Amino acid sequence: MKNLLNWPTGYQTTLTPIVQGEFHVSTEPSVAFSTVLGSCVSVCLFDDVMKVGGMNHYLLAESSGQNSDSLRYGAHAMELLINKLLRTGASRSRLKAKVFGGSMMSGRFGHIGAQNSAFAFDFLSNEGLPVLGCDVGGRAARRVNFHPVTGLVRCTTTQEKADEDHAMPAFTSAQRSPESARAIELF
Repeated sequence: MKNLLNWPTGYQTTLTPIVQGEFHVSTEPSVAFSTVLGSCVSVCLFDDVMKVGGMNHYLLAESSGQNSDSLRYGAHAMELLINKLLRTGASRSRLKAKVFGGSMMSGRFGHIGAQNSAFAFDFLSNEGLPVLGCDVGGRAARRVNFHPVTGLVRCTTTQEKADEDHAMPAFTSAQRSPESARAIELF
């Protein structure tokens, strides 16, 4: 069963799920990527002139062992996403980013979400790629839908957990539809 949406306005799109350790790139106007995030981070990159974009979903900022070439780790996930975008026709000088995730879902995992978010911003800054929007931190899970051809993002969140001992602010500048703010779609 395909999940068809009339989103963004004027497009009928099919959601393509992206799970931990994956990335996808598309030039198809009928495709939107979707992922669910806790402490993980997704970076959405797009070239709005060539109408190409991609999204990754990584678990940890950096590898502590020998599997550093796994898509579970930020550096490898970012390099593969950028390289695939360039091979698909994107220009490095036109790539723009939006960053999501990095929540503190549980105190027993430390500050993995904050480390994941910091890695994404540092990587993008070092590569000279501007960040146009973000929704990171806090203590809520997120669903992110990304339309790679236009660069539009819809981000919805669950209810924030109240935990004063491990409070982390949420930094938000992503596009949100008013009717979906603080809601989550389940599928």
